[in-house]
Amino acid sequence: MLRSLKEKDHALYDIVSEELARQRNGIELIASESYVPEAIMELQGSVLTNKTAEGYPGKRYHAGCRVVDKMETLGIERAKELFGADHANIQAHSGSQANQSVYAAILNPGDTILGMRLDQGGHLTHGSGVNFSGKMYNCMSYGLNRETEIIDYDEVERLAKEKRPKLLIAGASAYPRLIDYERMSEIAREVGAYFMVDMAHIAGLVAAKVIPSPVPHADFVTSTTTKTLAGARGGFILCRAEYASKVDKGIFPGVQGSMHFHIMGAKAHTFKNAMSGEYRECMEQVVKNAQKLAQSLSQRGFRIVTGGTDNHLMLVDVRPKGLTGVQLDEALESVGITVNKNMIPFDPEKPTVTSGVRIGTTAMTIKGMKEAQADQIAALIDEVACNIGDKAALEGIAKKVTELGSSFPLYQGYFE
Repeated sequence: MLRSLKEKDHALYDIVSEELARQRNGIELIASESYVPEAIMELQGSVLTNKTAEGYPGKRYHAGCRVVDKMETLGIERAKELFGADHANIQAHSGSQANQSVYAAILNPGDTILGMRLDQGGHLTHGSGVNFSGKMYNCMSYGLNRETEIIDYDEVERLAKEKRPKLLIAGASAYPRLIDYERMSEIAREVGAYFMVDMAHIAGLVAAKVIPSPVPHADFVTSTTTKTLAGARGGFILCRAEYASKVDKGIFPGVQGSMHFHIMGAKAHTFKNAMSGEYRECMEQVVKNAQKLAQSLSQRGFRIVTGGTDNHLMLVDVRPKGLTGVQLDEALESVGITVNKNMIPFDPEKPTVTSGVRIGTTAMTIKGMKEAQADQIAALIDEVACNIGDKAALEGIAKKVTELGSSFPLYQGYFE
């Protein structure tokens, strides 16, 4: 692997080698990250990258698509089977473009969208003013109950009746609890809105049937194939049969031109991989590890937003330790533990500072770590939090992190 790169561009080869060492030796806790199977890396670097086309299988604007049509059709059928969906489109280059494509399919500029607040767990593409969604559409936001830190469904219903959105969005990038898709669907129907769920973060848990699926309740479901799905670097859309044509036109010619066949091949394998018993066991362990890590951090004096987690991630309020999110984020990275600073609900700090960090357990679980290691990691995080600014102490912790991280091999022999 990478033999040609080593010969032709040693500077880039060294960078890739350095990143591999970081992933092997460190402890990855960023909630949106995972480790992909070797077959995904092979497909993303395969000859499929050489083919250009526009359109859909059997209806291309370029010749020479007989073979890639088979691949895209296979990926579509696997996605439908995995999630029990009527229709699937696997051409989206990312989760954000999957969302943009649904908007292009059913909305006009200026139409009203009701989505979750970015600073309380939502995503940029759900209506943030700095994003295309907030600039092109009339975006309204719902949030959390201040006491429970759970989605305020009564507020969602009140806003929906008052604002009459054309699209109601559920889904989040930093929300640790299950979402009541049935209630949200009922609210959407009551006001005559389309209902879309962005399941990018939890798609793997849904695929493994570890948590409930939004597919039976939503008109549209968007996702990435990364994060908990632990696969290709791209996005996809599921929808009811009646919206299939609209969705396909939303992607092409609505938002994208040529698709990335090498990535779509990797998506096709991603869906196959997620059907295995081994994958389901891994996703079950992801949730167990998240719950154990949250419990262990709480026992060490951190405050866990909502008191726990139902999925792969948790939001950790670091103020009880006298810290900001950015302080703990940077200190943890210095010892080889990667998290990300993140706003907590009703955060008094700026987004560049924050009062919390977001932690996920997908990558550590794929490496083979279980509850015992989750408790060890909580102890390491607490040790870092108690030794901010102590260079000698942090150097000692870094050695412990390397010992733990490297004891669970990653891509052993693959790059040698």
